[in-house]
Amino acid sequence: MIRISVQLVSAVSDERSKEIARMHIFNDATGTPTQGIYNGHTVRGRGKKMLDRGDTTRTFTGLRHARLSLHIWHLVAKALKEMGYDK
Repeated sequence: MIRISVQLVSAVSDERSKEIARMHIFNDATGTPTQGIYNGHTVRGRGKKMLDRGDTTRTFTGLRHARLSLHIWHLVAKALKEMGYDK
């Protein structure tokens, strides 16, 4: 599993941060060594307590990704677009 956590870091103190978003991406194990197929979801909430509940907001399935030739950020961008976060 790939876990993407978005944190808001205080400009006043590096010791103060707050997780404000989370996404999970899962390899569905049906791909090839060079082409992965991924499923995933975003988690409801804007704070750690709510995010830890794990309630799903949006999902995607069957997302193909050239895992050796593209960076992980390409996968994250494609996943966000697939779930409609580009609109």
